[in-house]
Amino acid sequence: MAANVNKQEALFELIHGMSKAEKRNFKLYAARNAANQEAKFIALFDVLDSLEEYDEAKVLRKTGIKKEQLPNMKAYLYRQLLVSIRLLNVQHVEVMEIHQMVDFARILYDKSMIRQALQMLDRAKTLALDFQNFTLALEIVEFEKRVASLHMNRNASDRAERLSAQAESLSRRIANINDLSNLSVQLYSLNLQLGYVRSEKDRKLVTDFFKSKLEGYDDRGMSFHERLYLYQARMWYSYIRYDFVMCYRHALRWLGLFDEKPELISAYYDHYVRAVARLLDVLFMTRRHDQMLEVIAKFERELPNIKPKTDSLMVLSNLCLLQAKINVHFLEGSFAEGISLVSQVDEFLVRYGRSVDEHYRMLLSYKIACLYFGHGDYKKCISYLHTIISIPNPQFRRDLQVFARILHLIASYEAGDDYSLEAQIKNVYSFVLKVNDMHSVQHEIITFLKRIPHTYASDFKGELKRLYDHLKPFETHPYERRPFFYLDIISWLESKIQNIPIADIICAKYQSVRKG
Repeated sequence: MAANVNKQEALFELIHGMSKAEKRNFKLYAARNAANQEAKFIALFDVLDSLEEYDEAKVLRKTGIKKEQLPNMKAYLYRQLLVSIRLLNVQHVEVMEIHQMVDFARILYDKSMIRQALQMLDRAKTLALDFQNFTLALEIVEFEKRVASLHMNRNASDRAERLSAQAESLSRRIANINDLSNLSVQLYSLNLQLGYVRSEKDRKLVTDFFKSKLEGYDDRGMSFHERLYLYQARMWYSYIRYDFVMCYRHALRWLGLFDEKPELISAYYDHYVRAVARLLDVLFMTRRHDQMLEVIAKFERELPNIKPKTDSLMVLSNLCLLQAKINVHFLEGSFAEGISLVSQVDEFLVRYGRSVDEHYRMLLSYKIACLYFGHGDYKKCISYLHTIISIPNPQFRRDLQVFARILHLIASYEAGDDYSLEAQIKNVYSFVLKVNDMHSVQHEIITFLKRIPHTYASDFKGELKRLYDHLKPFETHPYERRPFFYLDIISWLESKIQNIPIADIICAKYQSVRKG
């Protein structure tokens, strides 16, 4: 009950999401007026800051605030906190600085100091254009037109024409950016729902709908954001269609935008981190181990230069690095070493869990489950898989939900939980059919596990070899290879057939590839 209230308590969440510097700055900001030092809203802040979970009864008792006063008091404190955080960050966040300059220009305009207002707006517009923020630049141009109409001089006509032309140019840029960003979001949403194309029908559907929308663009002469969203959209289009060569190319171009304009990394850190994450993801899919390490090292060198260190930056960068480092251990077969990352994931979720969405929680849980599976700790593997299997919406990341269930079956078998295996198999079979994700690899694995309880020990290796022979050709099949990105079933079968740990099998493959 308390946890549910806590989720709904925006003020409580804001206070507990503030850094020590932000809390200290708020206290200084609130104490500037001596009359406020004992104000109830400061007492409210102190009480909420001291609570581990929101408890209205404690808040009322400790602050002396009447219940009917509390909503207004919380609203006032919420606003004061945001003002104080804004004041702290305004010099470090370019868009805040630009907005502040526009606010100053409005004050000057209201004071009828037209020339000064125009000068301030011109500075704000220059800064907005430097950071390729065309939406804000257009807002400034529209305000400039309004102010300039009151400042008639010999240059008024030239200024009016120049501002009109600038507004038209910015409007075209913004319309193009909106079209491309909408396309990128549509493709990303499709990836969350579908994963990869699962058949020629899926591929044709995606191609017919999106290919024409992505063609005809010439990135020469495009602005930073136009190219950004174009490369994003093309990357997701290639990603969904299994075209990892083109996916790699577009992810590299996306990241390359920030190599061209490193001064924009801090302003658009979210796009920068996502570009790194997508490049690392496709490098993992294409098994480019050494290049992954290079990208990780470069990203870790760049991170300290990004200012300010916002919670959003910390969440995105940690998600990127933790997943990438786990993937490196998957490629190396170094599961024992990879287990050390679990505590880092736990610490990260304790600190920033409120900001991590369900999609990323599922990904982290699945990757940790795979680490434990590779390490031979099947009980812990099953524990992490349960967090995915218990998700109520079967269509959300159904690809992950299907393979979490299949890995759960294999881990249960390895853990010796044969007594419940048949019931589990029926449930998994039913679920896979329900979400329409029964393909050859899934069917072969489930059929194999169905036979296991009725197979004599002397025939067991024969069953393993039969499954291996059936699955091996699918590794290069355009649609049936998808399961191998989620679960290295081939290496598991080889480990069972040869009676050696799966980690040794994968490590040997990794060393063989390195030797060339």
